[in-house]
Amino acid sequence: MQENINDFISYLDIERNYALNTQRAYAKDLYQLLDFLQQQHIQQWAEVTIEHLNALIINLRSHNNSARSIRRHLSSVRGFFTYLVNHDIILNNCSVGLRSPKIDKNLPKTLDYNQIELLLRLQSKSAIELRNIAIIEVIYSCALRVSELVGLNVNNIDFEGGFLQVMGKGSKMRHTPLGKAAQKALSRYLQKTGIVMGALFLNNKGQRMSVRAIELMIKKRALSVGIKVNVYPHMLRHTAATHFLQSSHDLCSVQDFLGHESIKSTQVYTHLDFLELSKVYDKCHPRAKK
Repeated sequence: MQENINDFISYLDIERNYALNTQRAYAKDLYQLLDFLQQQHIQQWAEVTIEHLNALIINLRSHNNSARSIRRHLSSVRGFFTYLVNHDIILNNCSVGLRSPKIDKNLPKTLDYNQIELLLRLQSKSAIELRNIAIIEVIYSCALRVSELVGLNVNNIDFEGGFLQVMGKGSKMRHTPLGKAAQKALSRYLQKTGIVMGALFLNNKGQRMSVRAIELMIKKRALSVGIKVNVYPHMLRHTAATHFLQSSHDLCSVQDFLGHESIKSTQVYTHLDFLELSKVYDKCHPRAKK
């Protein structure tokens, strides 16, 4: 059974070209499933029934896993059992008909434009300060995931065309517009540091910055300028997408901007845009209820 899981993860890597983090998530979920089934004295995948999988859901709930976490876990299970059927390892897919728990839709948290300006206020002309400003400008200008940001190299910047080449989820390359403010911030940072090739954003040791280092930098910077909420890199991505949608009202363009494969992932920002519209209506419309 363990060998089948390993083969499936290799399949996700070689044939489906899934990102490493996604492969690790699948492996973690499936080894958790295997451990649970072995406690039920299951010796092969063909013995697994939908009752066993429903019992797994109950077990996950009993360990205080969120509905979102359980849904992701079951997605791994469904994909694995589909693989087993398609490769003639089992005859019947017991995950068909398995119901996932419903989750509450939590709208992404965003910043307003004044808060973005606070984050981008230049405090000195040191190399570290110019680097930090450039990081925030690039995340906000291009709505990058922090994993995409840390993977950037100097040669991914097209100053002449005003574009940034980004390696997204699933090793999918996209080109995203690079705003003039972000271009200026990058130019100042590169001129100050003399970096001409290799990794774009470096730490004090001259090594590529980590995701964690960028998370801590943004959090500390937000607190230092008086922003009371916990600010993290993905909040800047949400903010960029929301501001873009509010100004363009073009959901398909926002989808391309974010690198979303499905429009469903982008539709959450329509709710944010509606909330903003409601605030303006309540404040300005003569027929609004006070």
